[in-house]
Amino acid sequence: MALKPTIYKIKISLSNIDQNHYDNFDLTIAQHPSETRERMMARVLAFCMNARENLAFTKGLSAVEEPDIWAKTLDDRLTLWIDIGEPAFDRIKKATRLSPVVKVYSFNLKSDSWWAKEGSKFMDLKVCVFKFDWKNIQELATLVERTMDFSITISDNIAYISGKKGECEVSCVPLQKSAASPERR
Repeated sequence: MALKPTIYKIKISLSNIDQNHYDNFDLTIAQHPSETRERMMARVLAFCMNARENLAFTKGLSAVEEPDIWAKTLDDRLTLWIDIGEPAFDRIKKATRLSPVVKVYSFNLKSDSWWAKEGSKFMDLKVCVFKFDWKNIQELATLVERTMDFSITISDNIAYISGKKGECEVSCVPLQKSAASPERR
């Protein structure tokens, strides 16, 4: 029998000062059986850093042809592709053909070695690459509950998170800013 995803409910009061975006979200997140809490929370942070109309979580690890997060127009055109982790170059190259804006958020212990090995391949692609601090992500994962209520403020590439179980901050370091991309983050 296949394992089922774990469902989490998250209420977020978002103040993204960097993007001048202020909103409240009631999110339902499905954590794939093979997904860690750290990865799930990296997805939530990437969502907050890119919050806008029509932004949505996809089936994630359950659908390998989809990004973790995307934005689509009302006529179903892809406008934003977001991958979490250390994706293969070929995957991101394909994503740049499917979406005008592609972003990658790396988050774990192997981020530095992945970028040192693969980063030069990404230079010619229209892709923005960011790295969440691994220790910060681990601290954020300790705040996870089945039902969460967070206040998140983003300023100067740092997310300040406050919840019932505590507070933490997560820095987001740009590794590559796409010159061709119309967006900074």
